[in-house]
Amino acid sequence: MQYRELANVYERIEATTKRLEMRSILVDLLRPLRGRELASALYLSQGSLRPEYEGVELGVAESLARKAVAEATHQTVESVARRSRASGDLGTTAGELLGDVRRVENDGPLELLEVYEGLTEIARAAGAGSQETKVKILVDLLRRATPLEGKYLVRFVMGTLRVGVREMTILDALATAFASEGKEARERIEIAFNLTSDLGMIAERLAAGGLAGLDSIRLEVGRPIRPMLAERAKSLEELLQRMGGRAALEYKYDGLRVQAHIAKDGSVRLFSRRLEEIGPQFPDLVRALPSAVHPHPAILEGECVPFDLGTGAIRPFQEVAKRRGRKHDLEQALEEVPVALFAFDVLLAGDELVYERDFPERRAVLEKLVRPSERIRIAEERTVTNVEEANEYFEEVVGAGAEGVMAKSLAEGSRYRPGARGFWWIKYKRDYVTHLADSIDGVIVGAFHGRGRRAGTYGALLLAVYRPDRDRFETFCKVGSGFDDAALAELPKRLEPFRVDRAPPEVDTGLTPDQWFRPSLVLEVKGAELTVSPIHRAGIGVLRPDAGLALRFPRFTGRYRTDKSATEATTSGELVEMYRMQDRGGTRSATGERPVRHKA
Repeated sequence: MQYRELANVYERIEATTKRLEMRSILVDLLRPLRGRELASALYLSQGSLRPEYEGVELGVAESLARKAVAEATHQTVESVARRSRASGDLGTTAGELLGDVRRVENDGPLELLEVYEGLTEIARAAGAGSQETKVKILVDLLRRATPLEGKYLVRFVMGTLRVGVREMTILDALATAFASEGKEARERIEIAFNLTSDLGMIAERLAAGGLAGLDSIRLEVGRPIRPMLAERAKSLEELLQRMGGRAALEYKYDGLRVQAHIAKDGSVRLFSRRLEEIGPQFPDLVRALPSAVHPHPAILEGECVPFDLGTGAIRPFQEVAKRRGRKHDLEQALEEVPVALFAFDVLLAGDELVYERDFPERRAVLEKLVRPSERIRIAEERTVTNVEEANEYFEEVVGAGAEGVMAKSLAEGSRYRPGARGFWWIKYKRDYVTHLADSIDGVIVGAFHGRGRRAGTYGALLLAVYRPDRDRFETFCKVGSGFDDAALAELPKRLEPFRVDRAPPEVDTGLTPDQWFRPSLVLEVKGAELTVSPIHRAGIGVLRPDAGLALRFPRFTGRYRTDKSATEATTSGELVEMYRMQDRGGTRSATGERPVRHKA
């Protein structure tokens, strides 16, 4: 396959906002491909070279990319920089400039695997002279590229591919291309993906053997699975009702969710809920896990929580955030912010696939597997059978510094479901007992220029929530409150990597911000209430055909959710449930009408 065919696909996808049309384009791309070509096309289309958890990065700064474009098109770096500032996109500038120069034809057109291997070599280049090596490889590719190929090559290395195709749409396309469009086939493919977190592997297996090719996929140490997610309940009464009158209540620790993989030789890898490897930031946990967990290999899930060494008391989440991404003065951070891992589930113990068992069995295995220490502990848990017991435990939990409880079903069928959200797990926080005091994790998709004191930076952000069934980000508020001067000053720099010059195709909103961003950065907001809105699109079609939900009086809490990817933010479905849960009283909606309860 030639790379120009993939570039043409990107151009077609970028020109549409219709999910079915995107899927159809992808199906036509994928169906004839096999093996490495198939996996490479999928990785590249996601803006990566390997599965997300491998953390492969190109390491090409914008200055290096400009230098490569300048050298490949016989321009000065200053000229390239000037033109890219005018166009707002270095990829577009590269395409325009390549149209004015003669391509190197000696080696023929660029092949897909040739491009993939070249980009892989860029990622591997390290040490002295690595920057020159990266530039040379990119220049060689650009000199052979057509203008369209050059546009997407540069966008890829810059991390601004902008194709707008999310995992759910790709899974739909894989089902259509290699299995069938039936619901059962699609579900089997998604289950396999949730277990492997590797679209390239799934595609290769499907293309080679159909759905039967997925049967051999197993949980493996070192390859993280997508975490199981919880639903909400508006009361402890509802929580118990949904769980048949009996549930295991665990402390809900306000920390960083961690998936710990301990290999047979005792080596440890830690993954965040976004599947990023975070072991280097938590060497104290890496050192403590092998002796605290037996037998090996093992895969555990837990919450990484900061605590006071003197008193053992839990400390605020913001403190553990200081360890995230830390590369310098790490030893100082280890002393300043000690952490413990509170294990709450086990997926693999020795050679046993424990995740397939019901929760009571998994909990029993966890208690045998872990030898509690100062750094590695087991989440506190109590089985309750009535509301009085649940209330008593809830008060105990909150008094001990946890933010609430996580209820786990004890019923038959309560196995661990990778990547799934359901009422087998239900979270109930102390915030839920007040009037919409629960926070919402929103994805930044746009910004509005500031005025007055905020001139020169962004004055407000446009936030969205993710809707899996549409594979879209639907807006729910415009937030400008809660940012201090320091937070405002850093916004442009923090958001720069995600800036795009037009609305991303996966964003659905009735507003037009001054600046658009690719859905990537997640932050936490709180507000007064949710109302029906003709402008915002969150949950559109669920409550009313032509209206979504909006958050009134939103305020930034000061917390960026770097532990969550855009698709792990609050969902539109969760927002709809929060709307139904809140005490509506006599307030009016954003449309001026008295809100009513609607059936989905």
